[in-house]
Amino acid sequence: MPEIAKLNTGGAVNAALARALEEMPETLLYGEDLAKPGGVFGVTRGLQKRFGDRVFDTPISETAMLGAAVGAASFGRRPIVEIMWIDFSLVAFDQIVNQAANVRYVSEGRTTAPLTIRTQQGNAPSACAQHSQNLEALLLHVPGIRVCMPRTPQDSYDVLLSAIACDDPTVVIENRTLYAGSKQEVTTGGPIAPIGGHRRPHRGDDVTVVTWGAITQKVLDAAGRVEADGIGVDVIEAVWLNPFDDEAVLESVGRTGRLVVVHEAARTGGFGAEVVSRVVESGARLAVPPRRVGLLDSRIPSAPQLAAALLPQTADIETTLREVVR
Repeated sequence: MPEIAKLNTGGAVNAALARALEEMPETLLYGEDLAKPGGVFGVTRGLQKRFGDRVFDTPISETAMLGAAVGAASFGRRPIVEIMWIDFSLVAFDQIVNQAANVRYVSEGRTTAPLTIRTQQGNAPSACAQHSQNLEALLLHVPGIRVCMPRTPQDSYDVLLSAIACDDPTVVIENRTLYAGSKQEVTTGGPIAPIGGHRRPHRGDDVTVVTWGAITQKVLDAAGRVEADGIGVDVIEAVWLNPFDDEAVLESVGRTGRLVVVHEAARTGGFGAEVVSRVVESGARLAVPPRRVGLLDSRIPSAPQLAAALLPQTADIETTLREVVR
């Protein structure tokens, strides 16, 4: 039965994992420092005590973790693997791209790989260049992999369960800056929804903004600032990037005639370019050229002040919104 609980994002992730382990006996949960320590961010604390050896720690080998997950998933298990930082997933990219993504195709649909990769990305103070990359575009380039980026505690709970229940390999990209955020009311125990979908956290008729992940809050802050001057911003938060909701974006752009895409990842080669291409190729009539706001093409420095100068800020988004409607 559905219940209401006050949870922050970290607590919502923990609750979703607990439900999956309780209701799906084929699930396994493992990763580095995940079981006994409860994860480097404390998100999986208490799960090994509740579910025993189905929750376990692994050696420091992303390749081994994901290779084992592909094998287990192909033979009836539903593994959930935590990769501490998405940067570290590159060590095991062969297992993700050449193995997991190919299982359904090479078996002509006779075998699936229902594995879930939980990871996190994004900038945090002094994270440095090897712990701060935003790599969703790399994964979205590979057919066969589902990708989502939840932000709120409710979405973090819902999409993780959707990912675990999905029969395709799915990457759930969280953001460590959100784990210990304020607690919100989260509905738990309800039906598990299929993958896909978006959120509309702000509505308007003058400009469409497509965004995803933690930077959505900066978009909402900028939307509130320009709204005071009569500029209505229609914000589409793409919680699921694959499958991506093209129809929602095209409907919004059809009304506003303007498009801005905002992401924390590097601007060059980011998924924002794909969103712009889909809108332009659809024949949508735009009043002004579409705009992208993203990280300047640079590694992320350790100093927070320097990182802030490179990453999109609320003021940058606000300036872009004003420019496209003037």
